[in-house]
Amino acid sequence: MTIGLVSLITTTSAVGVGLIPLVAIGLSLYRYDEMDPESPPKNIRELNRIYDFIIVGGGSAGAVIASRLSEVSNWSILLIEAGDNENEISDIPIFAGYSQLSELDWKYQTMPSMTSAYCLAMVGDRCNWPRGKVLGGSSVLNAMVYVRGNRLDYDKWARMGNTGWSYEEVLPYFLKSEDNRNPYLQKSPYHKTGGYLTVQEPPWRSPLSIAFLQAGQELGYENRDINGESQTGFMIMQGTIRRGSRCSSAKAFLWPVKNRPNLHIAMKAQVLKVLFNADKRATGIEFLRDGLKQTVRVRREIILSAGAINSPQLLMLSGIGPKEHLEELGIPVLSDLRVGDNLQDHVGLGGLSFTVDEPITLKRDRLQTLPILLNYAINNKGPLTTPGIEALAFINSKYADPSGVYPDIQFHFLPSSINSDGESVSKFIGLRDSVYNTVFKPLKNADSWTILPLLLKPKSSGWVRLKSRNPLIHPDIIPNYFSHKEDVDVLIDGIQIAMAVSNTSAFRRFNSRPYSIKLPGCQRFPFATNEYWECAIRQFTFTMYHPVGTCKMGPRNDPTAVVDPKLRVYGVKGLRVVDASIMPTIVNGNTNAPVIMIGEKASDIIKKDWRY
Repeated sequence: MTIGLVSLITTTSAVGVGLIPLVAIGLSLYRYDEMDPESPPKNIRELNRIYDFIIVGGGSAGAVIASRLSEVSNWSILLIEAGDNENEISDIPIFAGYSQLSELDWKYQTMPSMTSAYCLAMVGDRCNWPRGKVLGGSSVLNAMVYVRGNRLDYDKWARMGNTGWSYEEVLPYFLKSEDNRNPYLQKSPYHKTGGYLTVQEPPWRSPLSIAFLQAGQELGYENRDINGESQTGFMIMQGTIRRGSRCSSAKAFLWPVKNRPNLHIAMKAQVLKVLFNADKRATGIEFLRDGLKQTVRVRREIILSAGAINSPQLLMLSGIGPKEHLEELGIPVLSDLRVGDNLQDHVGLGGLSFTVDEPITLKRDRLQTLPILLNYAINNKGPLTTPGIEALAFINSKYADPSGVYPDIQFHFLPSSINSDGESVSKFIGLRDSVYNTVFKPLKNADSWTILPLLLKPKSSGWVRLKSRNPLIHPDIIPNYFSHKEDVDVLIDGIQIAMAVSNTSAFRRFNSRPYSIKLPGCQRFPFATNEYWECAIRQFTFTMYHPVGTCKMGPRNDPTAVVDPKLRVYGVKGLRVVDASIMPTIVNGNTNAPVIMIGEKASDIIKKDWRY
């Protein structure tokens, strides 16, 4: 990829639902050459009648599998994706949120629960759940945070009967992908160079990020590599960033191999269902492209990598799922499995902000300057290279494992707040106007920063169910947040620790203080009490968009399992699921890196099964 000439015309670019004035972005930042290894793949229009492998979904796992299976030159591979290539806006880290509610997003929303209150500050009591409808999937929409999870996550998977998934067995697959460009990590046994996926710290950070690390030390936490020997501690964020731009899974794994003759990538093609023969063997897929239903056949296997929402939806549409649910919709049952159950996510409190006196935070009016744009366009440097999340912490609430090595709360540190980009962020997350106007609009002229405290080990789980037999209608998503009181208690303790971060000497030198305008619906409770925080998390429920678990991996004797440890769907032949949905329990941290690992490991499993 080469940076082209930069227009000096100021344009207003409508991205998602917000209007943000951009100086010269989108007119000629990028010029691609089809033979350049750093340019996106072409959308193949003429498909073969049959392929050896069909991969449904070109996201964080699907891109990896297509890249790795196409290494076998005598195998023909079709990667089919409902969306298109990523665009220039998604490439710029600071605009991470602006792909949400755009054509790159499936635009999912949660449904209210009958048993638990959450997302009450959002329009319709529904939280937006962005999912990538684009080559690269949600790695094109996310904040690029690279976190592998805790070694105990994977050892737990193995103890549950998932042979081959212990930490020692998955670590080589994290290393296989990685090209770490931070010199201080490159000699670590937990990191590697030379892989497809670039990992590095953002080139720019605010002074408050250093205060955050210092605050962690004051609270007794080490500054450490959270992807190394131990996870508990504070760290500057490692991200999937390459030369100041987003390194999506498509850019990492597909762009360099796009000219392989045995790899076809079909975009703007939505798969409707998997086709089976009388022996319950997957024989092909039906998909919609240009308004026409089409089919393509498979010789060996179909691999669903459509994500924790779309993969269970496709399985159920194809007759694989809970018998009672499928019969209710008149779908013939091929395999009675608990598809769509076990939905887990990382959830926390949004809008936990603090104000400071110095002009050192990220605000839109400070970014909209020609010097900042030119510094990014010419040098790949400056504040446009940060995805907004600058540092992370993994901490122990009073309910955490006594060993101290299995933290139960994660902090995301941002040198900004809900109002730093005007009303845009509020629109992305679906906040009610009344909440925004009451709580966050008064922050308009203030310098502010935020901690997003997340619950890492939720006991509450939800489900995905079909709303209709029509594949084009979104399924029902019920995350069932906070149905277990213990989740509320752990998160409240984490919030209290976040408040203590602001009260350290590291932040007091900036005169940091909590922003204390109370959320509507919680005004009867004194601010910062446990009662207030419980009300607040049920109002301003914040997801980091980590849905997993809906096609659970487990041994044959697990009645809730959908796939076996080789990721083969029970009860049928020639069909696997390879994405976040196979996680039996959610990992301790952001899910993009683990999903890429799953894609790497699954590729080797498939090659071995076919004696390559």
